[in-house]
Amino acid sequence: MRVMVLVKASAASEAGEMPSIAQIEAMGRFNAALLEAGLLLMGEGLHPSRIGHRIRFDGAARQVTDGPFAATEELVAGFWVWQVKDMAEALDWARRCPNPMPGPSEIEIRRIYEMEDFGAAMTPELAAQEEAMRRELEKK
Repeated sequence: MRVMVLVKASAASEAGEMPSIAQIEAMGRFNAALLEAGLLLMGEGLHPSRIGHRIRFDGAARQVTDGPFAATEELVAGFWVWQVKDMAEALDWARRCPNPMPGPSEIEIRRIYEMEDFGAAMTPELAAQEEAMRRELEKK
């Protein structure tokens, strides 16, 4: 099963403060361990919300709002995508994670939908289309 591990933003990350050398080294060791264990599919940090945008959808209407966004604790500062056998394994690895922020911080783990989760709505034609798109993405 795949999970997305969301690193929640903090006042420091929203201010654009970069991590210390020690934090970068610790996270590098953690990422290397994830990679060696065969779990790490992707991981990236995100720029502060002040240079981000939100698009609100209402039917055919679109409204763009420029950052920064309020409620810092609800924002995402970075993420990983892990391939794990179950949520217990994801939690085990998350507990080993170095603190991603200089002060208090939080990460959230969410399961990623797989094609089989959609049941009958995922017709053979839609499944083939999805698989073709995934193969194309793997080429990039």
